[in-house]
Amino acid sequence: MIDPRLRALAVVAERGTVTAAAQQLGYTPSALSHQLRTLARDLDVRLLEPDGRRVRLTGEAAVLLSRVDDLFAHWERIRAEVQSGPGGGLGRLRLAGFSTAATALLPAAAARVQEAFPRSVVRIVEADPEVCFEMLLAEQVDLAVVVTTDLLPPTNDPRFEQQPLMEDSLDLLVRSDHRLAARSWVSLTEVARERWIMDRPGRPYHHMVSTACAAAGFTPDQAHEIVEWETGAALVAAGFGVMLVPRLARVAHDERLSRVPLRGSATPVRHVRTSVRRGTADRPEIALALTELQRVASEISEASAEGMDEVLSPGRG
Repeated sequence: MIDPRLRALAVVAERGTVTAAAQQLGYTPSALSHQLRTLARDLDVRLLEPDGRRVRLTGEAAVLLSRVDDLFAHWERIRAEVQSGPGGGLGRLRLAGFSTAATALLPAAAARVQEAFPRSVVRIVEADPEVCFEMLLAEQVDLAVVVTTDLLPPTNDPRFEQQPLMEDSLDLLVRSDHRLAARSWVSLTEVARERWIMDRPGRPYHHMVSTACAAAGFTPDQAHEIVEWETGAALVAAGFGVMLVPRLARVAHDERLSRVPLRGSATPVRHVRTSVRRGTADRPEIALALTELQRVASEISEASAEGMDEVLSPGRG
């Protein structure tokens, strides 16, 4: 077994404070501090040093964690090999994903794993992408589906194995009596003067929409701030503005709404990927979930492309 204090040190390094790491791991700050002190004493080195209100790794701790990543991965591969025999399995699968993934992708994967491993406990957690990686690192989830953002670990981060899953295009959502509602497609420049319904600043969706609008040459006039797609759709239906909606988002059918595809160089696309801790991809439930996610994503992408062909066919708009 790998010394759990090493995992605790890795979480402290990621979160920047003992208090935040303790909360992530389910410890009290004093209990986590005690673990780190005993680890430092056993190694006869200092592991952490103050950095304002945060802490940072000493040089010795940085070397330790750089080698521990390989140690964790090797141990996970051993566990996968042991569990891959007949009747083997992890006994659980914990999936995490952002809201639309938790709706459109994770249930099918969870159901397939539950069918193949009826004795395993399968759990889904809805969480923002950054939180998904924190939970992966703390071994609170086994597989995460995230939207790529600048705030996430890069795809070559040695702690994780990450694979592209699908591209999720965005459509313009307008009232059915809007001037663009009957169009077969629109560009972002055509809605530059509209009032926008967006997520709050600092959130990934807000950043993506703002960046796309900037590339199209304008700053969106945010009139309303929302978190859920359903809330935004209700505001659009009431005539309070326009918004961008991912294809994966299942907005309830409403005859007052029209969903218009975007085209043009500034069209935003969400890049969705899977992530697991390095070395765990071959563990039975995780491997099956990864395969099922690829299948479901492929089906959704094909259906979306067919839908676009119908929308863009001659005779509309």
